[in-house]
Amino acid sequence: MKDNIILSKSFDFAIRIVELYKYLVNEHKEYVLSKQVLRSGTSIGANVNEAVEAQSKKDFVSKMSIALKETSETIYWLKLLYSTKYIAQSQYNALYSEVYQLKKILTSIIISAKEKMSANDEK
Repeated sequence: MKDNIILSKSFDFAIRIVELYKYLVNEHKEYVLSKQVLRSGTSIGANVNEAVEAQSKKDFVSKMSIALKETSETIYWLKLLYSTKYIAQSQYNALYSEVYQLKKILTSIIISAKEKMSANDEK
């Protein structure tokens, strides 16, 4: 199987989010916001993996769209963690850059899949 960029990037991002969660809990004893960013940040890859096994193009687009929504939620939690001084600017910048890249890739995948669905409908 050839490398799937969104699968590998979303998995790598999930690892970074788990590390962030452990840092927040161990260093700041922060349990609420950290759980939120853990849930949304790891959900991106989980939904991408589900999309790979989708039963139809519509199911694929639905799962990828959920992953895209999770990127937006993760961005929110990262901004909040940074604004409340739980994470440093360097941590925020690195994580934001990764999740924003995931968001761009997911948006592109969804647009492409919808265009293919639309083209098939016209046949």
